[in-house]
Amino acid sequence: MPASATKALRVAVLADSDTRWKWGALTATRVSPGDTEIHLDGYLLRGRATPTARQLQEVGVSADSLREVTAVEFLRAMEAARDEDAYDVLVLALVGGGVQAMLHGLGRVWQDRAERPVVVTGYVGVVYEKLADGLLLRHGADLVLANSRQDADRFRAVYEGVGADAAAVTEVALPFLGGAGYSGEPDGDRPYTVVFAAQPSVPDNRKDRTYLLERLIRHARRHPEREVVLKLRSKPGEHTTHIEELPYQKLVQRADPPPNFRLVYGHMGEVLDRTDLLVTISSTAALESLHRSIPTVVLSDLGVREALGNHHFVGSGCLASWDQLDEGHRPAPDPEWVARQGVAADGGYETAFDEARERIAALLARPAGLPPLAPYYTPVTAPGYLPGILARHHLGPDGSPLPGAPAADRAPGPVRQVVRRAARGAYRHGVQRVAPVIRRMGEL
Repeated sequence: MPASATKALRVAVLADSDTRWKWGALTATRVSPGDTEIHLDGYLLRGRATPTARQLQEVGVSADSLREVTAVEFLRAMEAARDEDAYDVLVLALVGGGVQAMLHGLGRVWQDRAERPVVVTGYVGVVYEKLADGLLLRHGADLVLANSRQDADRFRAVYEGVGADAAAVTEVALPFLGGAGYSGEPDGDRPYTVVFAAQPSVPDNRKDRTYLLERLIRHARRHPEREVVLKLRSKPGEHTTHIEELPYQKLVQRADPPPNFRLVYGHMGEVLDRTDLLVTISSTAALESLHRSIPTVVLSDLGVREALGNHHFVGSGCLASWDQLDEGHRPAPDPEWVARQGVAADGGYETAFDEARERIAALLARPAGLPPLAPYYTPVTAPGYLPGILARHHLGPDGSPLPGAPAADRAPGPVRQVVRRAARGAYRHGVQRVAPVIRRMGEL
């Protein structure tokens, strides 16, 4: 009998970055059936983007327990979670390759189990690249969540196009939408506030990032009565879902911003509470802003290109340049486009997760338990691709730990934990500081 039949719904979330932890934990609360009490255990997959304590606090999502694990340690924990400790729902908030590896590893540890958790996965935000690759790596979960009607249609088309079962695709919405709707420009109680939502890897070169910073500072000088905010994702040395090799904090040190320009960290929802104009290249913050009916601009200054992700907003009515904004232009979002993205502020958000809740409740109620996990990729369908995906997580083709895999045979002791922390710090330093310098030297 599932644990939910006798007590709180037990949910586990495995995430590999701060953003995915936020998505996974909020998704867990959104899709849980009815008013069920939830016991949430968080697992952070050890890697380059494992969030720091500050990042976790900024995300603002709490859990009953939270610990850092390797892939093999996580699989061991899932294998040991039985009887009263068994989970009802497992949310895999990982990159596609991580999801695929866990599906094969879980298939192995659950192969002799009559019952297992409902496995849920999906995407943190806008899906604008590697659609087929990412989707097929997520195939095999019981629910593959699509954040909009448009995404649900695209997801089903990909699965059906390769002959894979598309029944898992479930339309929902981004779980972190919410907050009060925009009430209009301030009437003197605070300054008009323009917020630029920065992205760690878009654009990905110094020239373009410097240009965006200079235009933001120029806008602040042109409008001294406004507060102009550069909203940052992470502090130097920290990692998010995407690597940030050229932090704006460093670029601004060479600039001379006016007093009404400032850098801000913190929860995006709280920043939007005092935002009158949200500007970005292609951040998911644009969808949060549109949901709250805050004037939103997706910049076209650097072109409308797949590499920037702003091509996703074609048809939105939100594309504009800094020159247009400086002259007072305010784009008007297209209502039909906004509705297709699942962010319309018309009250529909309250029911956006109903289908997912109903499907999870039905799966939990199956008297004979759930069928084995059946990903599209197997050693037969992808013999030249799948083994490499699994090996990156120290798993063999059958989902079992490879010889010498970290913690394959025992829990890590204190010394091993210290060594791991030191190694991870050195790795992060290499990625953040050393690698960009080497690349720049190579360009000389």
